[in-house]
Amino acid sequence: VCSMGNSTSRLYSALAKTLSSSAVSQHQDCLEELDSARLDPIDPKDLLEECQIVLQKRPPRFQRDFVDLKKNADSNHRPIRVMQWNILAQALGEGKDNFVQCPMEALKWEERKCLILEEILAYKPDILCLQEVDHYFDTFQPLLSRLGYQCTFFPKPWSPCLDVEQNNGPDGCALFFLKDRFELINSANIRLTAMKLKTNQVAIAQTLKCNETGRLFCIAVTHLKARTGWERFRSAQGCDLLQNLKSITQGAKIPLIICGDFNAEPTEEVYREFSNSSLNLNSAYKLLSPDGQSEPPYTTWKIRPSGECRHTLDYIWYSQHALNVNSALDLLTEEQIGPNRLPSFNYPSDHLSLVCDFSFNQDPDRLL
Repeated sequence: VCSMGNSTSRLYSALAKTLSSSAVSQHQDCLEELDSARLDPIDPKDLLEECQIVLQKRPPRFQRDFVDLKKNADSNHRPIRVMQWNILAQALGEGKDNFVQCPMEALKWEERKCLILEEILAYKPDILCLQEVDHYFDTFQPLLSRLGYQCTFFPKPWSPCLDVEQNNGPDGCALFFLKDRFELINSANIRLTAMKLKTNQVAIAQTLKCNETGRLFCIAVTHLKARTGWERFRSAQGCDLLQNLKSITQGAKIPLIICGDFNAEPTEEVYREFSNSSLNLNSAYKLLSPDGQSEPPYTTWKIRPSGECRHTLDYIWYSQHALNVNSALDLLTEEQIGPNRLPSFNYPSDHLSLVCDFSFNQDPDRLL
């Protein structure tokens, strides 16, 4: 193991063993997993320590607490922690998104990636669902595979990252799960359709078996079309995703968790489609509200040249007949976010991470 020098750490040593960015950009059609067997495991505490050394000149991480949501529902297994996060593609953050109050210095990848890793390592998800991943092959796959995760990536066919000079390849969705907790039963990469046309948005859906309970469940990650004026398009994409998931889950016989940046407020049609689906879905973060019926006031908050944007766009949906939400990570307050909003020196993305602990309902058929 390398000793820590002024500008070299075990983190960078680990990254040096992986594919270069130029090699990645030349082989985007080849999505086979990198051979992680030849890479030594990493102790998460060591990696977290290295990230903190890189970040020592930045403000400390925000304190966020888990809210206990159990309703006297005892579980006979360890909860399954699921993390949902649009991490902000590096090419977009530096090149297209134009966060006018965020200094370019705060967006430097060598430090911002450590902020992202620090957040992941702090919450220790069993399953991690990410959007806007454009450093999969040179950062997230090599590091997370060495932390014990099985990794899958599905890029957008026409990623806007490719329009940015010195990009790192296309962005896309990525799904990671701990191999010691789950067994992969099947996996589907879904290119979403709208009005019978294939679109630029994608999803990954994987059926896993929980090693502790033997129970099957499906985990899906997606990122729907952005921007005002595309509401009907998002609705069509949502319908296509739901149809795919109905088939994969055998019409809700297999419990389902869907993570995503839907780019849609709760007032949109696509939100109502998921709420009213025959898959019997509920949005986990509604449970943080006093009545359990309202989404958080925001999951993204940024300032662009057109003005300030505060929206609820990110969700964790789940089969409410088969799964219980034990707890959820509270959101950052306006005071914590600060007047310049996101991203910042404190926080690496314009979207907040969502984290929930799930357990299997002991009698799922009773609520169908």
